[in-house]
Amino acid sequence: MAVFVFAGLQSQVLKRLGDRAKQKMEQKAGDKVDKTIDDATSGKPKKSGTSEENKDEKDSDKELQGAADSKQNIKYTSKYDFVQGEKVVAFEDFSSTEIGDFPERWNTNSSAEVVTIDKKEGKWMKFNKQAVFYPEFIKDLPENFTLEFDVAINNDWAGSTFVLNIANFKNPNDYQHYYHYVSWQGTHAVHLELMPGLDNRSKSSSRILAAKDGNYTVNNSIEFNTWNSGVNNFAHVGIWRQKTRIRVYVNGEKIWDLPKAFDSESKYNAITFAADDSYKEADYYLLGNIRLAIGAPDTRNKLITEGKFSTTGIRFNVNSDKLTPDSYGVIKELATALKENPDVKIKIVGHTDSDGDDKANIDLSKRRAQAVKTALSSEYGIDEARMQTDGMGESQPVGENKTPEGKAQNRRVEFIKL
Repeated sequence: MAVFVFAGLQSQVLKRLGDRAKQKMEQKAGDKVDKTIDDATSGKPKKSGTSEENKDEKDSDKELQGAADSKQNIKYTSKYDFVQGEKVVAFEDFSSTEIGDFPERWNTNSSAEVVTIDKKEGKWMKFNKQAVFYPEFIKDLPENFTLEFDVAINNDWAGSTFVLNIANFKNPNDYQHYYHYVSWQGTHAVHLELMPGLDNRSKSSSRILAAKDGNYTVNNSIEFNTWNSGVNNFAHVGIWRQKTRIRVYVNGEKIWDLPKAFDSESKYNAITFAADDSYKEADYYLLGNIRLAIGAPDTRNKLITEGKFSTTGIRFNVNSDKLTPDSYGVIKELATALKENPDVKIKIVGHTDSDGDDKANIDLSKRRAQAVKTALSSEYGIDEARMQTDGMGESQPVGENKTPEGKAQNRRVEFIKL
């Protein structure tokens, strides 16, 4: 997904952002990029000049921090309709990769390293050179799937293209042809280019392309400003394919909804992430929490007709009962089903993976079930008397706790019709 023009580079805010201390980008194995991203969200400029000038800069920083806070605390509206697929088939959080190493389940024609970030959970893959990265564990893409991932940029970022390709590989080495550009001849692919804005006021031109046998079938550009350097450096991207249709979301905002992006006769079996040349050597991207799920969601039928609905699409912060904003698409679907069937009562049951202490996981799963009940009541008006809660912790796994995909399947919420 990519940007081609930049506006407002002369603005005072951008000037101040540009004056900030540059971050160290070339790190040894084991080093963190924590301070870089931390500075990106805190927005602290260098102190220089007169006290009056410093005051102006502090005031500007407060405005930027306020914008950052409002961006990070996303409130999803009724227009947010992203609902994750039913079964997690691929999950990557880089937890099994040592800091400073390249992840073993991936391939590339360049280089990258796994890092950690201060005040952010988990591990991330960091890359800052023109390259393509191929998750070899994703081998098939059915006609109904959802793909989610987190991506971040450094605070002093000047602009380069972040790309996702959904492609039809004839052999594993095909990944080398899917950069920020694609050699379209003979290929079937959906190609998304995304580039963030440079501050909270600038918008970015991004585009989505689809091609079949060297011909464009879709060439659609759009501007959006939900992801900005120095203001909101992190973006959560959601992609939902339903046969030929694609919907793309960035931080809860639907930026594309195209009915005929995928070719109905093509088989898509691979995904690549890519970047082009950076405008500055210090620019980089961070990629994390990749989640592929398959199957068309069928909330109403499963709950009302079959009497049980289980979902991995309701998620929480690590070791917390705080719902993540992207959970509200599923919760909204469930609330609609309950409103359409006012006599139905349900039990909400939380489940965890096997990480951590058994008793702590029981408590956590119960609190998470209660959080879902609270959201259904406070956000969607479902009577609390219609809902019971319980938590089973790690005691009822549906997946293998030794694999990332199995753990992701076990972190779920079940709804049982009473």
